[in-house]
Amino acid sequence: MKINIQKIKPYEADGIVYHADTCLPLTDAVSRNKLKFKALARHTYPGDRLDENTMGLNSIGYWDANEPQDWGLDWHRNEGIEFHFLESGSMPYAQEGKEVVLQPNHLTITRPWEAHKVGGPNIGMGKFYWVIIDLGVRRPHQGWVWPDWITLTDNDLTRLTTILRQNKKSILKTDQRVRDCFKRINMAVNTDEKGSNASRLRLLINYLLILILDLLDNENIVLNESLTDSSRSVKYFLKELEKNLSENWTIELMAQSAGVGLTRFTHHCKQLTNLTPMRYLTMKRLEKSKKILEENSSLTISEAAYMCGFATSQYFSTVFKKHEKCSPNEYRSLCKIKKGISVYPEI
Repeated sequence: MKINIQKIKPYEADGIVYHADTCLPLTDAVSRNKLKFKALARHTYPGDRLDENTMGLNSIGYWDANEPQDWGLDWHRNEGIEFHFLESGSMPYAQEGKEVVLQPNHLTITRPWEAHKVGGPNIGMGKFYWVIIDLGVRRPHQGWVWPDWITLTDNDLTRLTTILRQNKKSILKTDQRVRDCFKRINMAVNTDEKGSNASRLRLLINYLLILILDLLDNENIVLNESLTDSSRSVKYFLKELEKNLSENWTIELMAQSAGVGLTRFTHHCKQLTNLTPMRYLTMKRLEKSKKILEENSSLTISEAAYMCGFATSQYFSTVFKKHEKCSPNEYRSLCKIKKGISVYPEI
């Protein structure tokens, strides 16, 4: 099948821009006929287009791999809550650093802020479903907004939302009802033509949510309200910051990206790190610069500075010398000496 991907404006909330996942390894595998794939989607997700009758549903579909695969979906986050279901086979899966091998009838729950990957590094052979619903949130403390076609009663939807937000449960062992529901989703996805099965999809997703609520109720999960606290959102941001140190960060931009106010962001950062936000940023940049100086002898001091987010090499050298008691060049030379590498030119 032809994979139809629509380019759209990224999602934006509270001044933060979020770019949708494109699932490029999956689309490449489909183009090489490595597996069977069928999905209905919107935005940058691959598949036939969903229409306005299922707004909030970002992607629903499956892949069916009956031969060894040479690809996987590396660490990423989705633009909504995602439910995976493995009908058959086995599937290496990891979420928030915890790696498992999914077995038939396992269902996973992935919140929008939770990093996860499918494959270890390659996916297994099996039939694998997913449903991604956008809730209008990207951080743990933000309130969830379900699509208006979700018809659970207010009490049931509030209970489901509360349980999903206030616990870290990520894998459920399901029953025959859930398996049958996904098989019906399979049929609805397969036979849809330009939104012809929108009503069926809405009905099936509502039924799936009821089944998930039943499963969660039976788990006797102990709720933890602190998981929805804004400090958790700041903690996630600080973890992500280490991968984006070259950005031109200000304290205002950091607070916006964490999705909280400036005062609250500063308070949580101090509590979590014992440092002010800008001090923490500087220390992380210095840590990265030391690693670059140790491992990349061909880079100039200016290149190392820019890679770590320092505006100029002069400012970088000043800050580096203040903290390390030597210049960047001197530090690099000391590293070479420790490794037994001569710092003098050959005669």
